[in-house]
Amino acid sequence: MSRESEARSPLDDSEVEVFREELDEDDDPKVCQVCGDKATGYHFNAMTCEGCKGFFRRAMKGPAKFRCPFQSNCVITKSNRRQCQFCRLQKCLSIGMLKELIMSDEAVEKRRMLIRRKRMAEEPPVLSEQQEAVIQELLEAHRKTFDLTFSNFDQFRPIDRNQDPITEYIRKTVFTTLPHLTDLSTYMIQNVINYAKVLRPFRALTIDDQISLLKGATFEIVQMLFNMTFNENTGIWECGSLRYCMDDAKRAGFQHHLLDPLMKFHFTLRKLHLDETEYVLMQAISLFSPDRPGVTQNSVIDKYQEMLSLVLKTYIETKRSGPEKYLLFPKIIACLTEMRTMNEEHTKQLLQIQDIQPEVSPLMLEIVSKNS
Repeated sequence: MSRESEARSPLDDSEVEVFREELDEDDDPKVCQVCGDKATGYHFNAMTCEGCKGFFRRAMKGPAKFRCPFQSNCVITKSNRRQCQFCRLQKCLSIGMLKELIMSDEAVEKRRMLIRRKRMAEEPPVLSEQQEAVIQELLEAHRKTFDLTFSNFDQFRPIDRNQDPITEYIRKTVFTTLPHLTDLSTYMIQNVINYAKVLRPFRALTIDDQISLLKGATFEIVQMLFNMTFNENTGIWECGSLRYCMDDAKRAGFQHHLLDPLMKFHFTLRKLHLDETEYVLMQAISLFSPDRPGVTQNSVIDKYQEMLSLVLKTYIETKRSGPEKYLLFPKIIACLTEMRTMNEEHTKQLLQIQDIQPEVSPLMLEIVSKNS
């Protein structure tokens, strides 16, 4: 590229380093054609320093009209260039600086984003030691409190699938699978509580905030745990030797307002094919939600959730390959958002079921009760 063609290229701050490298190829020092200071490259069609480049951009974008307090023929130098803006601007124009080459703020930001993305592509992200430690703590807590084979789930009433799914409430006892699903849900809730109690950041919170976080997140975390057992080809939850389908939830009294979006959620999340680390980070982000009702240590919890989100994002960028990895993080966040709506509907329907057939466990009722 010739120096003439370079002079006609629109430049911005993000390209200064490139031009400095080009200047270093020439042993002759370059000076600003406006004030004589050390030049950093061609800016808006002229060799200038950073100061005069910025001055010209501001002068061309701003509405101010400059006036010379003297005779409009000031000699502009490095030491006095701030004294007369009128003559400094005239000097800029006289050496060929062009307003047309000033990029808009939007164009400058777009260029900077492209450069940042290029640098990120050239320098792949790496998990820090602290981030690795966070992941390890979450994995250990998860593995200590949850078993995909459900080998510890052995104290339950047998499931009865003899009756057809019930779609309307009636006064006599009709929810045939409710006793078993109550036992299963109680078991899962206990696992979530034990999981949270292992985490040091959770234990550091006040008891009231611990309770508020668990009341808000337990349903969501239970669904994420169940999703790890979900077979996306059959629509069956394979919990060790036990198998569950959505009709089991219908026979327990739950209705399509919850079950339809819940089934869609499980298919959507499972098709992301998350690994164990991505699941546990997703669960932790749900647990440490600062906007749960009753939470008082909002800033502390918000800071920790923000850190967990960054760990998940970095983990995905580090471990995943292909262009789809850039969409995985927002898809996970969308799933978390979707569960918020289902969480509220689950609470509503569970309380309605309890009114008709009082077999919901005290622990389940405590989880869905509102904070005082």
